[in-house]
Amino acid sequence: MRWARRAVPAVAAAVAALAARDLIQRDHALLRNFPVLGRARYLLEAVGPELRQYIVAGNNEERPFTRDQRRWVYASAKQQNNNFGFGTDNDIEYTPGYPIIKHRTFGRAVPPSTPTAGHDVRLPCAKVLGAARGRARAFRPESVVNISGMSFGSLSGNAVAALNRGAALAGCLQNTGEGGLSPYHRNGGELVFQLGTAYFGCRDEHGRFSLDRLRDLVASAPVKALEIKLSQGAKPSLGGLLPGAKVSAEIAATRGIPAGQDCVSPSRHAEFSDCDSLLDWVELLATETGLPVGIKSAVGDLGFWQDLATLMRDTGRGVDFVTIDGGEGGTGAAPLIFTDSVSLPFQQGFSRVYKVFAEHNLHERVVFVGGGKLGLPDNAIVAFALGCDLVNVGREAMLSIGCIQAQKCHTDTCPTGVATQNAWLARGLDPTLKSVRAANYLRTLRRDLVKVAEACGVEHPGLIGTDAVEILDGRTGSTGLHEVYGYRPEWGLPSPADRAEIVRLMAPEAPQGGSATPSPTAVG
Repeated sequence: MRWARRAVPAVAAAVAALAARDLIQRDHALLRNFPVLGRARYLLEAVGPELRQYIVAGNNEERPFTRDQRRWVYASAKQQNNNFGFGTDNDIEYTPGYPIIKHRTFGRAVPPSTPTAGHDVRLPCAKVLGAARGRARAFRPESVVNISGMSFGSLSGNAVAALNRGAALAGCLQNTGEGGLSPYHRNGGELVFQLGTAYFGCRDEHGRFSLDRLRDLVASAPVKALEIKLSQGAKPSLGGLLPGAKVSAEIAATRGIPAGQDCVSPSRHAEFSDCDSLLDWVELLATETGLPVGIKSAVGDLGFWQDLATLMRDTGRGVDFVTIDGGEGGTGAAPLIFTDSVSLPFQQGFSRVYKVFAEHNLHERVVFVGGGKLGLPDNAIVAFALGCDLVNVGREAMLSIGCIQAQKCHTDTCPTGVATQNAWLARGLDPTLKSVRAANYLRTLRRDLVKVAEACGVEHPGLIGTDAVEILDGRTGSTGLHEVYGYRPEWGLPSPADRAEIVRLMAPEAPQGGSATPSPTAVG
């Protein structure tokens, strides 16, 4: 106990010194008025998110992902039981906007009855990317679920490597994000290379776009498509700044910038200034690389989309795919006003853009990709019903490799090593182990999408029409999805030829459904 008698005076002296400092400092009135005690308030404020997340909040209260949603992703990634017992705890009847998916009693597709049915399902895209425009390297994506654009620099190298290996295991695509194609993207996963406003990875010494460097990069990696990033849901029309302190030698080499210097991403592209010049650049990239070329954008003013669709219809030039990022997306840090209030949420933004293309008779010639909390089966099903051909998952993929929704992505202090360049924190993320979890999550999402499609009587989620979804508007009413967004009956589906082909590709080798043999008196 002698050590305790010595410690007490030492602790008392430290507290007295802290109190004296608080009394004379002028930065914080609370500490000046309540020395030492006021520090408890700041401590509680600092750990408040964690307290609410694990102790206070209910299963459906947290944002951006509820506890139930995170639990589903975590359990899926770990191949644990991801079912929920005792019925839903969602307040369905009193939640306007709640989607209800309508199953069919007798449908064309009958769900298989075996317990493991769908666990390793093949779920290719219903359209061939680049085929409508005759691209030399057109291809059918093997997975309707792919990993969204998240740059090395925003994510740690270990996180990028885990996602790339997971994409290889799951047979899906990984978007590089605008930060260039890093060594961590070269772990077997096929890629969509994103061209941002700074042209990282394919720029010359003066920061200008270099077609030669793009060709070399595409030849050196399994790049399947090019995506021109116009904007993203978290911060449309904003550029970006990576402080020089974070520009390591690895990031500098990947992006083609000087190490240790501030890295600025402009808010606009230098290679085009309107829809006409954008389409010229799209055709140049497609011709020089042979790859399908698309654009990624959040949705605000529809004038851009009207001009784009009109030029595509009238001139024969065009994008091969359109990625719509909802305003609820958020893998990039941004000012609060942008994350909360700038750009339309996914369903409203996507449906408006899809209608523009449909009205110009282009919807069957473009592959539509959606992003913005679509890594959850219910959200993804609504997206497919509205006309999505592919969905991208970002934060859900981060959750699958260990993200705990600490919301510290912008501070470089991510406690799980996902969104940080701190070497000590990043070392805690094992790319080999986490890649398996990412693949498990991706496969589980695909399995659930197929299960819901079969419940709706069709073979593929891309064949779910707007008539299969109703949106509740209160205690006693609901409205069909097509009415909510003003769709015509034939909208939201691939062309008849694409539908026939995807049914053929999804045809099972063994008979579907039914575990019992019909009796002799069975009818039909």
